[in-house]
Amino acid sequence: MSRYRLQLIHQHLQGTQVIICDMCVGMTGSQPSSSVLSSSRKCFGLTSRTQEMSGSSDTLLSTHVLNTAQGIPARGLTITLSKLEANQTRWVQLSRSVTNEDGRCPGLLRGEPLTAGTFQLRFDTKDYWKQMQQDSFYPYVEVVFTITDPKQKYHVPLLLSPFSYSTYRGS
Repeated sequence: MSRYRLQLIHQHLQGTQVIICDMCVGMTGSQPSSSVLSSSRKCFGLTSRTQEMSGSSDTLLSTHVLNTAQGIPARGLTITLSKLEANQTRWVQLSRSVTNEDGRCPGLLRGEPLTAGTFQLRFDTKDYWKQMQQDSFYPYVEVVFTITDPKQKYHVPLLLSPFSYSTYRGS
């Protein structure tokens, strides 16, 4: 992975987003000059976009999937959100979505209010890696987390490669 792509991932993790177009980056994947940065801020820029990065502004639960092997958002990955029943005997599916071009899945709750409880995000990685024409060790990734204060914002990103993954609670 190029140093530039690692910088993009690092900037994402710090809560900034880099907007890039093919004209700025070209086929080389190298960082544009500072003159390009200042003259075409709309095309390439570092902007604080915390609300937009974490999905739609009306939801308190969001996710974002990054393909760290290639330094790109994981577009077209199916995600299922489920909640553990109060008696803790079975998972109830709340929604099923597909990540957009930015690797995000806004509207996971489909307009429903966020409630306290134990939730699961299941990322169907096998089909994603298959569409990328790569083998993968993990056919799916399940991230289980507990929400105690439904008034807080919960962002659950997934950093993904064919043979590893990592997640954390974002903001």
